[in-house]
Amino acid sequence: MSGNGRELNDRKKMILKAIIEAHVKEGEPVGSKYLTEHKQIALSSATIRNEMAELESLGYLEQPHTSAGRVPSEVGYRFYVDSLMQKYRMSQNELVRMNALVKSRLAEVDRLLETATQLAAALTNYTSLAVKPKQSEAVIDRFKTVHLSDDLFMLIMMDGGGNIKTRQIHTEMPVDADTLSKLELLLNTRLAGRRVHEITVPLVMEMERSFGEGEGLIGPVVKNVCETMSEMDGGDLKYAGVNHLLAYPEYADAHEFKELLGVLEEKRDILKLVSDAEAEDDGPQVIIGSENGVEEMKNSTLVFQKIKSGGKVIGAIGILGPRRMDYSKVISTVEYIAGNLTDLLNTTPKLPGGDGDDNT
Repeated sequence: MSGNGRELNDRKKMILKAIIEAHVKEGEPVGSKYLTEHKQIALSSATIRNEMAELESLGYLEQPHTSAGRVPSEVGYRFYVDSLMQKYRMSQNELVRMNALVKSRLAEVDRLLETATQLAAALTNYTSLAVKPKQSEAVIDRFKTVHLSDDLFMLIMMDGGGNIKTRQIHTEMPVDADTLSKLELLLNTRLAGRRVHEITVPLVMEMERSFGEGEGLIGPVVKNVCETMSEMDGGDLKYAGVNHLLAYPEYADAHEFKELLGVLEEKRDILKLVSDAEAEDDGPQVIIGSENGVEEMKNSTLVFQKIKSGGKVIGAIGILGPRRMDYSKVISTVEYIAGNLTDLLNTTPKLPGGDGDDNT
């Protein structure tokens, strides 16, 4: 069954939309009486029941047990998302909270995603996700050093996607600004643009010779660089608001909920869902129930949008919740946060001390 809606007239579409929105709000099967009393549908109960029966026969509705009411099927939710849903209008308070995130201009993508995830969970009352896809091989494009004390400095590393990583490095010898300036130049000359397997022992020995006095600084610094590049290669998934799911009866079964938690903790399936999504699709993507192919998520919906910097996907923001989800609000929230993070990362990818007025 395609669920493309070609077999639905305007009246069936109106009734289907009303049933889905009522079920999302109330969490109970929806009957004809509810539609006439609460949705002000100007049709007789008998007519509505006939239309509901036809929608069920077409696969858009389901009748749980012997209840007189109906609930949306997976096909019904898909048609609603694709054709019936109205765009959610954010409240002034929601816009203020999201704009505060955007204007914070945090330097690191990790911190941006973490903050955005917490905000999305709070706004939607579902579980929110921050996804960092696995990269083929990380490459550091630029190094920067910041003097902190005689035996401590910060090494800042930035890749081509705008990701910034920092390491605080303790030294066994005193370091001053001139030494760090020389180190920064050496790193940008010899290591910038290289993959981790290209940083060989002969290269490190050559760097030590060219550095001269204080050559003992090179080994620990290169070790930190290689460790950071290895971390940047791997995909990651962070989530917030798992407790929100406990408020929904769909997750009342302790065994099923534990299995869903296992999917979140194991990460692999969700990382694959996001990475396999159409690369050219820049908007929100909605995967409903069994569409995701993950048995433990068959009663859940995943909504996410990828975040790009310099035309490259560097992460994604998503929401996980029951199929009975407030799709309009969730999609608008994900779209707004991901879109603004993409804009932010494409306009402020500067390191501290670089050109411009970025003070992060």
